[in-house]
Amino acid sequence: MRVTFDDLTPKEIVAELDKFIIGQNKAKKAVAIALRNRTRRQKLPAELRDEVAPKNIIMIGPTGVGKTEIARRLARLTGAPFIKVEATKYTEVGYVGRDVESMVRDLVSVSISMVKAELQEEVKEEAEARTEEQLLDLLLPGVKKPDPSPTSGQTSNERVVSPTTSDAAGESPNSTREKFRQRLRDGKLEDKEVEVSVTKSAFPAIEIFSGTSFEEMDVNLGNIGNLLGGGRKKKKRTTVENARQIILQDEMDKLVDTDRVSEIARRRVEEMGIIFIDEIDKIASKESKSGVDVSREGVQRDILPIVEGSQVNTKHGMVDTSHILFVAAGAFHSSKPSDLIPELQGRFPIRVELEALNAEDFVKILTQPQNALIRQYCELLKTEEVTLEFDADAINELSRIAADVNSKTENIGARRLHTIMELLLEDISFNAPDLAGQSIPITREYVLERLGDIVEDQDLTRYIL
Repeated sequence: MRVTFDDLTPKEIVAELDKFIIGQNKAKKAVAIALRNRTRRQKLPAELRDEVAPKNIIMIGPTGVGKTEIARRLARLTGAPFIKVEATKYTEVGYVGRDVESMVRDLVSVSISMVKAELQEEVKEEAEARTEEQLLDLLLPGVKKPDPSPTSGQTSNERVVSPTTSDAAGESPNSTREKFRQRLRDGKLEDKEVEVSVTKSAFPAIEIFSGTSFEEMDVNLGNIGNLLGGGRKKKKRTTVENARQIILQDEMDKLVDTDRVSEIARRRVEEMGIIFIDEIDKIASKESKSGVDVSREGVQRDILPIVEGSQVNTKHGMVDTSHILFVAAGAFHSSKPSDLIPELQGRFPIRVELEALNAEDFVKILTQPQNALIRQYCELLKTEEVTLEFDADAINELSRIAADVNSKTENIGARRLHTIMELLLEDISFNAPDLAGQSIPITREYVLERLGDIVEDQDLTRYIL
């Protein structure tokens, strides 16, 4: 069950993040306070509420220490719309400043999907009832749907029985329909073919509009589609099982008010949205003001209005970015936060340095989180009826090797564990279908046998680990 946004205290937020992320208490504390401040802001008087700006955060630390995961888990925890973008993509050839606004449009699309799914769940019961009736109409094309309040003037000619329902001859249409309803509910008609109507897009794929960005093209096509009433219908033969999904989705779409979805989604983006800007250190300007550094500074100036607060046009309406929470992250190996332009620095008042991971942290990452790596591999191989049994010494040795390789080559943090675990269990994974029913102990000796030679050979380590 999802924790409600208003009920989360900073300590509870940190406790929830602890279930998935090891260490980094400073960063967890910073994001917990930023999140709680959004709840506090909602309780302020209207005239003061708009004056309180979000406390955007810059996370500083090497790759693989949990920067992205903290922001992603935070969004999942609160049900907030979340999008991750790479700052470097805006420096690519062909991009222009206004394309930076695409991050907001993407966030709105995520929010629309979330809200639509929630509202569809509310009407699912009614949609399922409508779907069942439509499936019965398709299965019984020769049996007229009975009138719930028949008049005495009806004649027997108003009931027509198809050849497919000869077993129900002499029975009322209602009786025949109810028999098919029961068979449908029992799953006895899933493989029977029926003909359904599916929506076909009214517009062909259009790739290029001269002088128009893809985002603007999306907005314009959306408006044209609304004016012309959407797509066309086409007939398709499929099984009852597939038809149920097609009709159910169509019925839920009919029952959900699209204007309400857009309104709720926009409000959720404006009040709760989180945009994670990764690799922001790659657009930090250096001493030189020529060539690529000018491009990097240009991207910073393009991002600045979005972070400061501006109106962005989307196909679902205008969105105010003033209270979206921005979390930026970067390794800052060859630059520092002060290399960012002063205006952008000022919009990220909270700076948190994440710590590099050591062997002790790797032991916890392998064993403690709900999605612990060892648990993932054990469950994967359990599907092949193979049981893995890791002993403590093996886990300690794996962690030591990961830390050692990180110190001698590029430090990629916890991601090194994925590389090492894959190599360690490669043969077992490959031969798993032939090992069904066996329990395989993973000991320190097995770890050294599989990885020892590679770790000792520095050249092999660089290429394989």
